[in-house]
Amino acid sequence: MLRDKRAQSRRRLDQRFGRHGDLADLAPPPQGWVRTLRDSLGMTSGDLARRMGVHPSRISAIERGERERTLKLDTLIRVADALNCDLVYALVPRSSLDGMVDIQARLSAIKHLRNVMAHSRLEDQEVTPDDLEAQIADLAAEFRQRRDLWRAE
Repeated sequence: MLRDKRAQSRRRLDQRFGRHGDLADLAPPPQGWVRTLRDSLGMTSGDLARRMGVHPSRISAIERGERERTLKLDTLIRVADALNCDLVYALVPRSSLDGMVDIQARLSAIKHLRNVMAHSRLEDQEVTPDDLEAQIADLAAEFRQRRDLWRAE
């Protein structure tokens, strides 16, 4: 039952990400979003500082922190609010979640079978490539359902 729920959850998330196109294309501009938006609005760092209730020198630190990826999320939320923006936070998978699970299950199966194959060679019981592929597929299907799938990296 729990396994089915995880699979359903992955499929729903894959569909949801698919509807939003390639969100990874929204990479920050070279100067960062804060500076780019502030400049586009014609807002000085002093203006933004007043709207945020901070010292003007804090704005350059915020902009530097964004570029260096050290800015805290709560600070970025406050900046977005002062710029009359919404902060949209998302982790966007580089491939489908089901695909990631399939790959991990296959890698785990190969790793597991590598040990078995070494033992089989010692006993002159080599497996044909077709048989090996079938064993990998069967074991990967089993591993795909395991909760410890990601522990065997």
